[in-house]
Amino acid sequence: MFARLREDIQSVQERDPAARSALEVFFCYPGLHAIWFHRFSHWCWRHEFFFLGRFLSHLGRFFTGIEIHPGATIGRRLFIDHGMGVVIGETAEIGDDVTIYHGVTLGGVSLEKKKRHPTIGSNAIIGSGAKVLGPFTVGDGAKIGSNSVVVKEVPPNASVVGIPGRVVMATEKPKEKADFEHGKLPDPEAKAISCLFEQLRELERKYAELSADHAALRREVEGER
Repeated sequence: MFARLREDIQSVQERDPAARSALEVFFCYPGLHAIWFHRFSHWCWRHEFFFLGRFLSHLGRFFTGIEIHPGATIGRRLFIDHGMGVVIGETAEIGDDVTIYHGVTLGGVSLEKKKRHPTIGSNAIIGSGAKVLGPFTVGDGAKIGSNSVVVKEVPPNASVVGIPGRVVMATEKPKEKADFEHGKLPDPEAKAISCLFEQLRELERKYAELSADHAALRREVEGER
């Protein structure tokens, strides 16, 4: 148990440059407290103490601002940064070393009592305000941009942005160290506009060449006359 607590604290220190000490992380990180609340509530849920599990989950939401259903399955070293407004649904599954920022929702799109929330692969990063909705898989090492709305499967190591979410970058191999530089994520709209401008410049160049050839031909014809 204490080894697991140390592992949780170390994972926060490794991924948050603002964390100055283990003591600060232990007392001042609501994302960590929410995970600890969830471990107790999840144990109760698995042993069919459903009301107690929901009550502990409710307490965790009250103290941290993070709502994790006791039925959700969470792997090791999950880091919820800031955390306010995070919602993780009952059938959600989260792998190891996942990073989630504030305002994220792992939600469902069905009222049926079945798997209805997403499965998040290990080493994935989900940006602030993102919504991942439905019973599909977000692959290992995937990155979801801030405020994106993802409603279909995401390949491993892909980057997704937009509403609805679109894959804008896919790599075969993950980086050695996961990072999430929002300013470096591709912009599909900007890329499309850039391509249109390139095509326009190419058309202008061809038009200029045709105009020059036509003028030269016209001068040649007039000279023969």
